[in-house]
Amino acid sequence: MIEGTVTGEREWARMLVEVITTTLTDARLAIQGGADRLELVTGILEGGLTPSYGLIEETVRAVDIPVMVMVRPHSQSFHYDRDDIQTMCNDIARIREIGAAGIVIGALTAERKVDTAALERLLEAANGELAVTFHRAFDDAADLDEALDTLLAYPQVTRILTSGGQKSALDAVDQMARLVERTRGTHLTILAGSGLTLDTVQGFAGATGVTEVHFGSGVRVDGKSLLPIDPGRIRELKERLG
Repeated sequence: MIEGTVTGEREWARMLVEVITTTLTDARLAIQGGADRLELVTGILEGGLTPSYGLIEETVRAVDIPVMVMVRPHSQSFHYDRDDIQTMCNDIARIREIGAAGIVIGALTAERKVDTAALERLLEAANGELAVTFHRAFDDAADLDEALDTLLAYPQVTRILTSGGQKSALDAVDQMARLVERTRGTHLTILAGSGLTLDTVQGFAGATGVTEVHFGSGVRVDGKSLLPIDPGRIRELKERLG
């Protein structure tokens, strides 16, 4: 686990902070705190599911920062059947019409490899009009390096949300640093999420080289997922990151 900051010289890039939001009120509070980007979901305790079209539309209309919409039809697994994929494609088409900045997707085969057939259908539905994040299905892959190699072949996917294969990114510092290094100079950016806190994030960023972080409960009242976002915690986070 990382504690405090990392000693030694490091040229800090501006850190981008993405915040999970589940309601329009969440989105407004995140904006007050200075969030750079939103991930809009429902079912936060299930790791995020596709929100309603009404919520997507109202959020996109209300905020002036990018809104990334989770496209995940259920929380049973990251392995989807034909009906699931069709549902996801329909959702993506509607999200495009609403005007969100992008989508957050992911799919694995029964063997826990990136499901390229499913991914290609979802990317086709995005039609090059949406930014694409591959979500933490990545962390469930049997081989993270193989999964990364697969995603490197898809320029439409520009970001991977990951905790380095661990429940908490703080327990995967070496792996996260390696993922950052492997994606340096490519179309992929590593978005670090899960387990990060205000007290550990600066040291984690220094040790791994990540330039984007993803926060959920860590910026909510009392650190609890079902309590409101605390704009003050986002402001403190950004101050710590500089």
